[in-house]
Amino acid sequence: MAVKLKKKDRHKVLEELLSEEPFVTDEELSEKFGVSIQTIRLDRLELGIPELRERIKSAATNNYSKVKSILQSEIVGELIDIELNKSGISILETDKTMVFNKSRVVKGHYIFAMAESLAYAIIDEEVAITGVANIKYRVPVLVGQKLVAKANIKSIRENEYIVHVMINVKDDQVFRGKFMLRSVIA
Repeated sequence: MAVKLKKKDRHKVLEELLSEEPFVTDEELSEKFGVSIQTIRLDRLELGIPELRERIKSAATNNYSKVKSILQSEIVGELIDIELNKSGISILETDKTMVFNKSRVVKGHYIFAMAESLAYAIIDEEVAITGVANIKYRVPVLVGQKLVAKANIKSIRENEYIVHVMINVKDDQVFRGKFMLRSVIA
């Protein structure tokens, strides 16, 4: 159970937390602080902190302009952080259109597309193709879960990039992949 803080103290901790982790949901904040979701929403409103979707959109808008090898509309998820030829992070909120109706499990092609499009986004090339993808689905993803993908370039040799992508739901790794991408002349 969370320790209840006075409003002033809660506001201070809330601002610090969201500056470090801007993509925490109101529900997660509600649990952390032991208050209602409505209280968290009122706190954010008083502090001038936008809702999660707006925070994600703002971060994504700033990052899409850096991407060269893939169009914004082709990236699966919201690109929230990118450093070309180094790393990137994207988020995908899963919904009922992405799942098998019987099991409510997210279809693998959405998860793969999220990983592959993030791998493309972080390389500093105009045009590239996937040469090899070595992937592993570790845990089923269920409807409504938020996916957080992190990609890192492990090596660059001439026109070849080795990119590792890990996708988590909270602290559980649900997917990992190693992509070999090659730049090609357009």
